[in-house]
Amino acid sequence: MAIYLIDYENVNMDGLNGIQDLSETDQVYIFYSDNANKLTFGIHQQIVESPAWIRYVNAETGAKNALDFQLATYLGYLVSQSSAERFCLVSKDSGFQAVVKFWQKKKVDIQLASDLTGTDSAEEKEKLLVGIRAVLPDKEEAPAVLEFIRKYKTKQGINNALVKKYGSKGGGEIYKSIKPLLAAKK
Repeated sequence: MAIYLIDYENVNMDGLNGIQDLSETDQVYIFYSDNANKLTFGIHQQIVESPAWIRYVNAETGAKNALDFQLATYLGYLVSQSSAERFCLVSKDSGFQAVVKFWQKKKVDIQLASDLTGTDSAEEKEKLLVGIRAVLPDKEEAPAVLEFIRKYKTKQGINNALVKKYGSKGGGEIYKSIKPLLAAKK
């Protein structure tokens, strides 16, 4: 049995990748807020068809990192109350590394992953970097472009950052090249 806590504000629908592969003994807590509360019909269908036990947790907002604090607190509650074999925080927020290290020191089997398949953020970052290098003519710009993709939540934000750094023509060309890699962005 595994328990997954999803930071939906951070990973959105991508974090649910692998939900169809969970077992009936697994539990999934999807922490969402007014800032991130949308699902596609396809993702909804995968959730409904998953054998795992799934619960939605509407996090209170209003303060910076409010959802993160509620998720971390709930994790502590579950660790103390559950007999789960392992725990997984699903988020790309590196701030959760401190939470994971804390529980690992207490001999709790826990990991930080970017989705339900267990892909960690470092693996995902490397995969994205490879994809960027494959489409950019100037491979040296790939790390900077990667940081823009990771920093900005929307395609417009990424495009604006690219135009600011590389000018209208250069930024536009880079954006056009990487646009297929941004399917998960709004």
